[in-house]
Amino acid sequence: MTGDLDFHKQLFLNYLIVEKSLSENTVFSYKKDLERFINYLKEVRKIFQIKEVYKNTVSQFLLHLRAKGSKEGKKYSDKSIARFISSLKSFFKYLESENVISINPVVDLETPKISRNLPEVLTIEETELLLSKPDINDKLELRDKALLETMYASGLRVSEVSNLESGNIFFDEGYLRVLGKGSKERIVPVGNIALKFIIKYMNESRPILRNSNSGNILFLNFRGGKLSRMGILNILNKYVNLCGIKKNVHPHTLRHSFATHLLKGGADIRIIQEMLGHSDISTTQIYTHIDRDYLIEVHKSFHPRA
Repeated sequence: MTGDLDFHKQLFLNYLIVEKSLSENTVFSYKKDLERFINYLKEVRKIFQIKEVYKNTVSQFLLHLRAKGSKEGKKYSDKSIARFISSLKSFFKYLESENVISINPVVDLETPKISRNLPEVLTIEETELLLSKPDINDKLELRDKALLETMYASGLRVSEVSNLESGNIFFDEGYLRVLGKGSKERIVPVGNIALKFIIKYMNESRPILRNSNSGNILFLNFRGGKLSRMGILNILNKYVNLCGIKKNVHPHTLRHSFATHLLKGGADIRIIQEMLGHSDISTTQIYTHIDRDYLIEVHKSFHPRA
């Protein structure tokens, strides 16, 4: 059993859930990548033991991916290949730490360099327009108003706002307590405007939406359950369309806009890193590039010799 591919794959996924406390979506991504790799080993290379996997085996798998593409016929991008390599490195590092293998076949594997696309953000004017669209006299749109104000005020990930509980809002102190990636808890400030609409929603809309299964989840759908990722996307798209905004807007756009507007206002990047819950400042530094592009655009627009 010690060499069985599926056995060790499942142990690794259990490790990610129990020891690393990774989210369901992250574990599912690892699972898909490893299943593709293991299927290749069995079906193409006729390999069934983990100790029969060498560096050349992995290199051939990556070439196979580039040649065959996905099941839908799409060619894998460098970004997708880099994700596969990252998944395999985590898997084999785990196997090495558990003494399942003595030689790590991917330790020196190079990851393709990928260009980092800057995330699209809304201008302050576009954000104000978006937040003005929900009709707060309508019970569901009052929920939408509170939801969007909270996302923009605190820069929450969509999973964080979906799982936000009413008991984790500290109204007098002006902050939220959220559970981020890897079950890491952090404190995030929230502005008075967002708090005002959260209170209004909790008084006027949430009692109508909630049922015996709602628990303490703050933002509820019409069935009394927590809003899903797709539900939040649909709410956002509704108001984006009403605004006539042509940008590719998704829930993370409000998070990007939150960070960019703070940076433009003069906030220190390490404070923004803390509020976003980034473990590595290099992740936050992408917003300095957005701000740089904004400065260049302002210079071009207003300098007489630009």
